[in-house]
Amino acid sequence: MNKNMEIRNVAIIAHVDHGKTTLVDKLLQQSENYRQNQAMQERAMDNIDIERERGITILAKATSIEYDNYRINIMDTPGHADFGGEVERIMKLVDGVLLLVDAKDGVMPQTKFVLRKALEENLKPIVVINKIDRPFADPKKTVNQVFDLFIDLGATEEQLEFPIIYASGLLGLSSFDVEFNTAKNMKPLLDTIINHVDSPRVNIDGPLLFQPALIDYNEFVGRMGIGKVFQGTLKVNSFVSCLRHNGLVDNFRVQKLYRYSGLNKVETNEAHAGDIVAIAGLSDIFVGDTITEVGQTTRLPLLHIDEPTVQMTFLTNNSPFAGQEGKHVTASKIQERLIKETQKDVSLKVEKEQGSEAWLVSGRGELHLGILIETMRREGFEFQVSRPKVIIKEIDGILQEPYEEVQVDTPNDYVGSVMELLGNRKGEVIKMDQGVNETRLIYHMSSRGLIGLMTQFLTATKGYGVLSHIFLDYRPLIEESVGNRVNGALISLKPGLTTAYAIGHLEDRGQFFVEPRTSVYEGMIVGVNNKDNDLVVNVVEEKKLSNMRSAGKDSTVVLKRPIEMSLEGCMDFINDDELIEITPKSIRIRKRYLTAQERKRANYKDNQ
Repeated sequence: MNKNMEIRNVAIIAHVDHGKTTLVDKLLQQSENYRQNQAMQERAMDNIDIERERGITILAKATSIEYDNYRINIMDTPGHADFGGEVERIMKLVDGVLLLVDAKDGVMPQTKFVLRKALEENLKPIVVINKIDRPFADPKKTVNQVFDLFIDLGATEEQLEFPIIYASGLLGLSSFDVEFNTAKNMKPLLDTIINHVDSPRVNIDGPLLFQPALIDYNEFVGRMGIGKVFQGTLKVNSFVSCLRHNGLVDNFRVQKLYRYSGLNKVETNEAHAGDIVAIAGLSDIFVGDTITEVGQTTRLPLLHIDEPTVQMTFLTNNSPFAGQEGKHVTASKIQERLIKETQKDVSLKVEKEQGSEAWLVSGRGELHLGILIETMRREGFEFQVSRPKVIIKEIDGILQEPYEEVQVDTPNDYVGSVMELLGNRKGEVIKMDQGVNETRLIYHMSSRGLIGLMTQFLTATKGYGVLSHIFLDYRPLIEESVGNRVNGALISLKPGLTTAYAIGHLEDRGQFFVEPRTSVYEGMIVGVNNKDNDLVVNVVEEKKLSNMRSAGKDSTVVLKRPIEMSLEGCMDFINDDELIEITPKSIRIRKRYLTAQERKRANYKDNQ
């Protein structure tokens, strides 16, 4: 690799599903790193199973391409608001950003969030109007929306002089021309990055300063810190100091240095100021530590991370089925795993609850915590979680809760249903923009109202609605319940195997989650009641057999298909007195207190 190459560090930022990872694919394919006969899967940067299944980027990732004697380090960032912590840290590493905006959807809430972070860091933006080949794409309207957004966010005159590229990430084409007739490849975009983004503003001769913004793991060398060399030179086998945020200093030897080349990590002996590299050698390297020469005391500023807004309680599994399906079930294993997660995800906080095998886990949203639960489940963990709750703070003596800006795009036929649904959850309409076929609604509403909303929203819009939200600020607490489930639950009376006979007789009471021949226990929730009260039902009842012949022959029982409950569906469904039991093979919902007597006693105490 040529050491004399000039460096450009850029991040790709956008709302979820606007095509960041697909665009990176095409840039890689058209760079000098890529051979013509080289096989490359779609969305190559999404290398975690959950990312590929859901079609979203969860963790920010680094890659590098070589083009015309330049090395362009590219950071692919998540689009979901829940993973905003990843985006904030990336902004410290780069000197410019590619702001992707979908030519059909236009500016979305997360576009606003990521652009605000970029402008705060005085980064040079390049606007890419992507998916220009989509039906109903309106690039001119989108460009006007982007200009309005820059002005709303207080961009400087220099930042308003951004270049605009029209692109189709899927086709691998880009152009300066909105008509898009002359587009042949990604060269216009690559040329714009080189000409518009500054080379890193760093001091090559000063003492070493390096700060990890992301954490990676390699089974051969352990934890690695991915970050930028802000000053000096970093060399393999050199002794350096790690200055912790709590004032402690650890000295260690740099064992490995990795630079990015395409999709691969390449070992290198030294990294100069401006390079983005991964460093190995310290087993507990943290995000935000300062790596410097031994004896130096200059620290880089700590990375600012927005506070968590949602929390859940994680508990060891104490249901009658505990320990039957999981590999890691003990409190020590669960605590070790949660602490390990906080070391690489700085947006996550874990507190042990005194005197119990429970942990309060705080994150940036339901999806953030849901991904952690799903990851642990796939690793063989067995545990229970409570309903997500918003984090309430006392500010100036007043209890306050987080509020979010919610943007809804829905076909005109369903506007009434959506407004009723959000109105019932104390949402306040800020703006309404009605188009020919689709209406865009902007709401301000409590984060409490968003918990459990998604399933009902998709039902109300027959799956055609799109809902996005982003954290606004803290406002005075609404003194009434918001977003709790209206219907009661159907609760199993006894342990055993469910029968078609019992479910057939109970179907008029509500909808079931379980099929015949499913193992259940007392206190497990097996369905949703048609009414607003909880109902205990016997789903294991067998048909009474006698030696008397019946006059009519037995009729075949035809049951309705049970509701399939995903992890997100369960998190949306449960109330405060219920838990989700998570195992590698099953997801069950249960009452916190399994017997009717315990539930009565708990209700009596709560009402005192």
